[in-house]
Amino acid sequence: MNLVGDLFGAGKMFLPQVVKSARVMKKAVAYLLPFMEAEKAGCEIQSNGKILMATVKGDVHDIGKNIVGVVLQCNNYEVVDLGVMVPAETILQKAREERVDLIGLSGLITPSLDEMVHMGRELERQGFHIPLLIGGATTSRIHTAVKIDPQYQAPVVYVPDASRAVGVAASLLSEERRDAFAREVKDEYAAARERRSGQQQKRRQLSIGDARRNRFATNWGERRPLKPTFLGLKVFDDYPLAELQERIDWSPFFQTWELAGRYPRILDDAVVGEHARQLFDDARAMLSRIQAEGWLTARAVLGFWPANSVNDDDLEVYADQTREKVVARFHFIRQQMVKAGGEGNLCLADYVAPKASGVEDYIGAFAVTTGIGIEKRLARFEAAHDDYQSIMLKALADRLAEAFAERLHERVRREFWGYAADEALSNEELVAEKYIGIRPAPGYPACPDHTEKGLLWELMKADEHAGIRLTESFAMLPAASVSGFYFSHPKARYFGTGRIARDQVQDYAMRKGMSVEQAERWLAPILAYEP
Repeated sequence: MNLVGDLFGAGKMFLPQVVKSARVMKKAVAYLLPFMEAEKAGCEIQSNGKILMATVKGDVHDIGKNIVGVVLQCNNYEVVDLGVMVPAETILQKAREERVDLIGLSGLITPSLDEMVHMGRELERQGFHIPLLIGGATTSRIHTAVKIDPQYQAPVVYVPDASRAVGVAASLLSEERRDAFAREVKDEYAAARERRSGQQQKRRQLSIGDARRNRFATNWGERRPLKPTFLGLKVFDDYPLAELQERIDWSPFFQTWELAGRYPRILDDAVVGEHARQLFDDARAMLSRIQAEGWLTARAVLGFWPANSVNDDDLEVYADQTREKVVARFHFIRQQMVKAGGEGNLCLADYVAPKASGVEDYIGAFAVTTGIGIEKRLARFEAAHDDYQSIMLKALADRLAEAFAERLHERVRREFWGYAADEALSNEELVAEKYIGIRPAPGYPACPDHTEKGLLWELMKADEHAGIRLTESFAMLPAASVSGFYFSHPKARYFGTGRIARDQVQDYAMRKGMSVEQAERWLAPILAYEP
């Protein structure tokens, strides 16, 4: 299997082929292992090294980690996979027990970044010298350099994708290259920290007061928001998967498999087209089985409530149309970067009428999942040593969940809220977000604090109505789940808050009733300063 890994690392073999090859290898080894155990008579099977891998505490996403594990196994590395939501102490204890050569941490949600920093501190405090590999969708080279590397004297290396994993592992475990590689990475990260420090000092930002005065402007005297067709909750227990398949955005599916290109052009790409078409055929075949055999169930809950913005950046949600009883208050972040050309400093609260305006406005929320039932099917694939089908199912469940969010939002605009009843957009226009209104999610650029998801769950009772629960870090289980808000303002658009200053963090902590230290933890990825 080393040849397979070498070809993949050299760009001469593509990830779907690698995972399929690994499936053949694992099935063969599983068959031969009893005979090999009987024959080896105390002889040790040699590997290139032992690597412990885990998705950190509070996080449930593992597709990327599993792909990296398969690629490493194809290169004769022994992989100890602890799964998802693994506490730091469990990782450290297992690393000792297994005498591993490397530790690999993965995470998707932003709180995982803080957990990785904690892991670095614990490794140092407990006297470890095992190199640490960092990967996952929210991780980055700069975060690894600035936040994690300073905590741990042993090598800490950011690994952006599966194709880099083998080269990094080989360098760290090579007696000839290890020391030079480790020094090179440490020096590179130290230089990155110095550059970032200089950039922070040069960054110009508005005070939170000035940013609020430069808010997005709406003449609320001329706007009368449409009332949704119902107030309260609506539950979907078993949404038709065939309807969701029509809304799938396939480009991220191919990105999961590290095939570069946008759908549908990727199917005719001169380099990856053949492999993309085979992967696409396999995906559609599995989709047919998912629907015909009932592998997955799609569930959802959505709701609408009277709402108004208050205190500039907050949103009050009311129990009913009398607007007397507040059932939730959401807290949002405002952009503080210096804007040009009269552009406003945006905050999600700007898209809902201020309470003082007397205008009756509304807010919506949703939670959808297509992961009900997935664990049973994944267990079968694991028992059959079939990583290809396992990763395929997870990737398709994720795509169906995003398609569910897309389809439900479409029905909200045209039917349940009805503010765009005449909308007629193609699937391509939907993917390009040409619709009116937005559905931002807690933990993402416009609303970076994951803890706001807890309030959504209180409002919607998403665990009860949709079977989706939150972890301690506010990740959603099943992993193939999507949640967020609905805003109907015709000029609402998706945006990122960008970096924010200390004065807003202090203000935010006060509004939320938490300590500044807690606010800094949850907002760490967008801080424009070092706490």
